[in-house]
Amino acid sequence: MKNNIVLIGMPGVGKSTVGVVLAKALGYHFVDTDLVIQQTEGKLLCELIEEHGTDGFLAIENRVNAALEAQKSVIATGGSAVYGQQAMEHLKEIGVVVYLKASYEQLEERLGDLKDRGVVLRPGQSLVDLYQERSVLYEKYADITIDEDGRQIRETVQMVRDVLQADR
Repeated sequence: MKNNIVLIGMPGVGKSTVGVVLAKALGYHFVDTDLVIQQTEGKLLCELIEEHGTDGFLAIENRVNAALEAQKSVIATGGSAVYGQQAMEHLKEIGVVVYLKASYEQLEERLGDLKDRGVVLRPGQSLVDLYQERSVLYEKYADITIDEDGRQIRETVQMVRDVLQADR
């Protein structure tokens, strides 16, 4: 049953922040899949990426997300979750997938050191490369797209609520 809301989008777009506020507004649980991965594996994301490499980390993320069990939850995924086909198919089965979309310029402004954030970058890959590569995947899996540019958190939360209400 689709009684969850799954947030996808680039790092820095506000999935966790919006997710917490949205969960409170709806009376839902909040699940941050990055934290679930860290708890499951007993290591920080940056340590997992360093230890297993990009592809190894993506495999771990896919496995953990594909096994995620949740009811009446807002689920904030890591930005790289869309690389995991099994995980995304599972998340689409259990929830409505909402893509929080921000322009490249907005993201560049919001993001600090990508390594500290545990952002999955391949050697030689820039933020603009990553943005272009992932945008296609976010659009592929999204049931709903919310444009974040110039919006405050409360406005984004209200937009998500309005769209979900209209869907029912």
